[in-house]
Parts: sequence; C-alpha cells; structure tokens
Amino acid sequence: MKEKTLDIGEVAKLSGFSAATLRYYEQRGLIKAVARKGLRRQFDGAVVEKLTLISLGRLANLSLDEIADMFGEKSQLEINRAKLRLKAQEVDEQITRLKATRDSLLHVAECPAEHHLQCPKFQKLMRVANKLK
Repeated sequence: MKEKTLDIGEVAKLSGFSAATLRYYEQRGLIKAVARKGLRRQFDGAVVEKLTLISLGRLANLSLDEIADMFGEKSQLEINRAKLRLKAQEVDEQITRLKATRDSLLHVAECPAEHHLQCPKFQKLMRVANKLK
C-alpha cells in the first residue's frame, strides 16, 4: 500500500511552518518533496516529524547547517551527542548572563540609593556582569 502524501499546504498547516519556509528548507536539503501534483509539492507523512525535530534544533539555537548534519545520508536522525553537550553548555552560560542581567535590572529598579554607581550591591553586580561578557 502506498504511503499517503501531503501537499505543501497540508504540511504547512500541520507543522506551523509557512509554505515559503518549507520551500526554503527543501532548497537547503533539510526536507525533500517526493512528488508534485500540478505545481504543488507533495511530501511523505514523515516530513511533519522531521520538521518537529528541526523546530527543536532551532529552539536549541542550532544553525540549519548543524541541524542538516544531524540527518544522515538517508535522512535518518544521527545525533551528535558531543555537539549537543556543547550547545547545552552554551545555554547554561547564556542563562547565567541573563540571570545577572535580570538581577541588575531589578536592583536598579528597586534600589533606594540616590546614585546607583555609589551602591555597593550595584558595584558588585557590575563586576559580575563584566566577567560574563
């Protein structure tokens, strides 16, 4: 029995990606149309799962090239665990920077000192922020 194909509009609706994004991903080699019906691209049903994996990769701040590298010769997922560990470290570092930024903003908003640069706690926050650059 032949697997059901989805046209580009159906894939867009199911995945949340615009048709333009789907065409771009196809151009980049991330997804592949299996046929055409008139001018409309047709995809196999597995493309929706692959697009979900691409979304997860983008959320993890992976580039499209990095995501493409995680799909092998036959478009099978091949996780590069070392690369993902490095990305997780980068996220941890970004969280640390964001927390320091949040703490500084809240302190400035709530500090009763007349001049923030004279506030010892603000001076400490500035030193921490300088180290996190």
